Amino acid sequence: MAERIDNAYMRLFEIRLYHHYWLDNGITLFEQILEQDKSDRYLREYDIRSFLTLEPTAATAKRLTGLRGVIRNTALGCIVGVPSQDVISHDMPDITLDFVVTVRSADFFNYTALTLMPQHIYELYHKPTDRTYRYKENVAVLSNLTGTPHGTGPGKQFFLSSNTPEFAGDEQIEALVVSKGALLQLTRDQSKDNARELSSDVNKWPVFVHQGDVPAIVPPDGLEGAPARGIELTGDIPITVFALIRMSVAQIYANDFRYVDADGHVKTSNPVYLVHFKNRSTRWRYINKVTNVEESITSDTRPLTYFGIAAAMPKPSVGLVKKEKDSDGNTQIVSEIFI
Repeated sequence: MAERIDNAYMRLFEIRLYHHYWLDNGITLFEQILEQDKSDRYLREYDIRSFLTLEPTAATAKRLTGLRGVIRNTALGCIVGVPSQDVISHDMPDITLDFVVTVRSADFFNYTALTLMPQHIYELYHKPTDRTYRYKENVAVLSNLTGTPHGTGPGKQFFLSSNTPEFAGDEQIEALVVSKGALLQLTRDQSKDNARELSSDVNKWPVFVHQGDVPAIVPPDGLEGAPARGIELTGDIPITVFALIRMSVAQIYANDFRYVDADGHVKTSNPVYLVHFKNRSTRWRYINKVTNVEESITSDTRPLTYFGIAAAMPKPSVGLVKKEKDSDGNTQIVSEIFI
């Protein structure tokens, strides 16, 4: 359960990070499990701190100190609290609170979808300004300015990922796309013909972190060699950043999920913002552990999960995942299982 902040402090907002490798049960989605079991027992052993860190930037920590605010990390993410009588001015749209997500466990890149995209760092000298610009490609920026509200009434949720994009035809393997209202995940580059349908109705599934969450980079005139998408690395953002969460006071829609009211006071009912990471799906290759010869490989992709299995045969270890080309020259991701 989320921590509670007392001592005349009020929760400003909470950020929860859900990873479906640790939460789904085989092919059963985490949310479907919760529909059947309303208790929190399923989350008691879940702790993002074993594989991710979520920390404010130095500027955000300083700003929170100025607001007499506090941040508390939890097993689900973090809670930000401020004194109950304070006012956070809604007339200052430049107020943002930035949080850096970094990866603690190398296995994260094996069981998390969309981690094939390189995150190289570029250092580029700009002669007109005599300045070196530093960029890191394919870093997602998740924000309450661009996030996605889902549902109505008490069950309404706010995902910090933007709307999943429509299929455009240039996406790479594992991309999440929408086609005719359905949520698909590509199982090969630039093709939805063999895509795995996750849901016939995109609105009935959470909004996962996806390729569209990575912003375009607009370098200054005359600077060549910058990556197409990612973020600029300022002195406040470490090179280890995997994703950036940016919370703004000036949220312009979804009033239910503002964390201050029209007068700038902290609301008595404060929002919970959600980030969902998609677990990877792979083709499962079974190898004879005596002869080291492949015995079979699944024709479809199957989700990697900590709990449950997605097939009658044994499930793979997350450490035995590889990217390779199939017989048609298409990229595929394979899990090897020695039997």
